[in-house]
Amino acid sequence: MYGFITGPLFWLSVSIFIIGMAVRFVMYFKGLHWQLDRVAYRAFPMQGLKGAWRSIYRWLLPFGTHSWRKQPFMTVVFFGFHIGAVLVPLFLLAHNVFLEEKIGFSLFTLNPTVADILTWAVVGSAVCLALRRVALPEVRILTTSYDFFILLLSVAPFVTGLLARYEIGSYSFWLVLHILCGEALLILAPFTKLSHIVLFFASRAQLGMDYGIKRGGMKGKGMAW
Repeated sequence: MYGFITGPLFWLSVSIFIIGMAVRFVMYFKGLHWQLDRVAYRAFPMQGLKGAWRSIYRWLLPFGTHSWRKQPFMTVVFFGFHIGAVLVPLFLLAHNVFLEEKIGFSLFTLNPTVADILTWAVVGSAVCLALRRVALPEVRILTTSYDFFILLLSVAPFVTGLLARYEIGSYSFWLVLHILCGEALLILAPFTKLSHIVLFFASRAQLGMDYGIKRGGMKGKGMAW
């Protein structure tokens, strides 16, 4: 079974993820109304690109926007989750040993202690995000079981990775489950809310272009992020 999930199933899940995300990204922009959106973007490309860049990098900076600064605790939780969710899968030593075996290529690797801290940050932040959906009425009313499923799908590879890391119970069991959880995330991401992995950049770019061209950006009024 290990050979199958680290061989054919691994390549299948990676292929579905890459192709699916690329399709979602392209379809996002193809879905824009050509009269309301794309005409203005084509007429003022430099202003649009400037607005897109400003929108993306401001939202990628902790406390870089008014919205982040208004909710400091949730900003820390949000960035704690997402920083760990990006860095650990890409730069964990064990993952890069696997990449080296598969494709003869590896990335920079994290110090094991740093990787542990980031992984725990993901798990702790996920708990806070779940509690927020339960505790806050304005969030609870918008929450469905689907939202908890997405959160569980997102955090499962990290929880199982920790259980394997600390060898709690059967190491081989948690390792196999860890790999399966990671591959399930890759396969389902393009078809769920997890598509925001790439659609975040698409939507922020589109909004930034919109503000940069049509909502005061060309008049030098700045953008109220």
